[in-house]
Amino acid sequence: MSQRIVVKIGSNVLTDAESRPDQARIAHLVDQIAHLRQQGAEVVVVSSGAVAMGRSALPQLSHVNKVLRRQVWSSVGQPRLMQIYQDLFARHGVQVAQILVTKEDFRDRDHYLNMKACLLGLLRDEVAPIINENDAVAITELMFTDNDELAGLVAAAVNADTLVILSNVDGVFDGHPQDPNSQLIRVINPLEDGQTQRFIQPSTSSFGRGGMSTKYRIARKAALLGINTLIANGKRDGILQEIWASSGHYTLFPAQKKASNLKKRLAYHGNEPKARVFVNAGAAQALLNEERVSSLLPVGIVKIEGDFESGDLIAIHDEQGELGIGIAQYGSTTAHKYLGMKGKKPLVHYDYLLVG
Repeated sequence: MSQRIVVKIGSNVLTDAESRPDQARIAHLVDQIAHLRQQGAEVVVVSSGAVAMGRSALPQLSHVNKVLRRQVWSSVGQPRLMQIYQDLFARHGVQVAQILVTKEDFRDRDHYLNMKACLLGLLRDEVAPIINENDAVAITELMFTDNDELAGLVAAAVNADTLVILSNVDGVFDGHPQDPNSQLIRVINPLEDGQTQRFIQPSTSSFGRGGMSTKYRIARKAALLGINTLIANGKRDGILQEIWASSGHYTLFPAQKKASNLKKRLAYHGNEPKARVFVNAGAAQALLNEERVSSLLPVGIVKIEGDFESGDLIAIHDEQGELGIGIAQYGSTTAHKYLGMKGKKPLVHYDYLLVG
């Protein structure tokens, strides 16, 4: 089993049937994480639960503005959540550290590098990092889809070997998880181009903003970047030990070829593409060829939608849809001049291109 693991724990795992904090479940998860550490693993925890903790303490806030309510519940709940983690990890002689982030921290290069250095320093000093979104200050446009997205970003930042996304179901099923005829899909090839996603139900938990669809998308992206990713049931006793032993019930997205640190960051780029560049069938085939790397050349571009400058993120499309994203080496004015021409500098060099 791999040595650096990011474990994302969802709110629906940390709460009981009445949506109250489930102290016994949290304690069991901490015991399992401590066991993994004893086996030599470095573990980063991405934990939801602050809003649930705050809601339990201040249920009378249910009538106020939705965004403000989440901010207040998070502000009240986050220290309560960390106190629980601190007390439980202390039983194992483990020091914990809290890191609260927003999406902006991943958009800004200096913030990103400082955060990454902090995380790696904590792991080096055998401190258990516990990360959560800073809901108290995050507004809608700065929010992650949910902590699944945050976990994927963290896994990429620390070059994790494995990402474990804990939910309240065993993984991805070929039907509704509560249907007795549905079967757990044990392994999903991340190169399958999203075919399994048709089985996923569009529902979320009472506290989460995402759902299984988000988990699937994040798991597939992480696996494509070279991170073994699992969706598992955090309510199942001993699930982390089972994962460590490569046994048990969960859905595995096997890691593909390791991507560079730059491409990992590119995959989780916080900004939306500035423009769309459309390519012909030949260029699309070249970009998708796994045996031979290719840059995006002007000769294969048939249309450009939107304006962009050198260094901007652009999306690359063919007739079927989006092929990937990349960082432009020059602006749209020059790109229009080079449109369809041979012998010109690549619009996106391979090193700054992510396809898939």
